[in-house]
Formats: sequence, C-alpha cells, structure tokens
Amino acid sequence: MNDLSYLIYILVVIIGSIVGLLISYKKHGEPFIFNDMDSISVIIAIIGWILLFNYGLFVSIIGFISAMIIISIALFLVTLVIGMRPGYGRKETLIGIVISAMLWFISYMLV
Repeated sequence: MNDLSYLIYILVVIIGSIVGLLISYKKHGEPFIFNDMDSISVIIAIIGWILLFNYGLFVSIIGFISAMIIISIALFLVTLVIGMRPGYGRKETLIGIVISAMLWFISYMLV
C-alpha cells in the first residue's frame, strides 16, 4: 500500500462519519436512544463489516474490482453507522462485527 491509498481511506472515513452524523440528526429527533435498533443501520453495518473482513475473498471472486475500492466502500459503510450520534449505531456495529467475524471464520475454515 502506498500513501495515496491511506489518504483515500482517511477521506472515506471522514466523509462516512459526517454523512452518518447528518443522517442520524435528520432521522432521529430525540437526543439519545436506549432500546431501539434501526434495521437499515444493521444491514449497512453487516454489509460494511463483511466487505472489510472478507475483501480478499471478494477480490478473488469478482476479480475486476481492486482491493482498495472494496476497502473504501467497506470503510464508508462502517463509518456511516459508527459516525452516528451518541447512542445510535453501537448495537448495529456490534452485530455487524459479530456476523462478519463468524462469516470470515467459516469461509477460512472451509477453504
């Protein structure tokens, strides 16, 4: 990896955090949430963490998309959920990490 890829990753993380913060402010009016989970955020977190954990598998399956593009998309999706307001996105992120870690473990045990 070179310096350009790190710059792209940092920009994607910053943009994803800002977009996640703006979406959560627009979607939720209450200052803090305790027991509600957003199903769209869970899906976004699961897809993002699966792409981030298994980007090598996706690069070998798809072939024409580089790893830098897949990692950038994954970082954007992950920071979209992580960058939400305090109290939003923490459970969704944990669910995404657990499911993608299980998928990563299963995929590498079978290969």
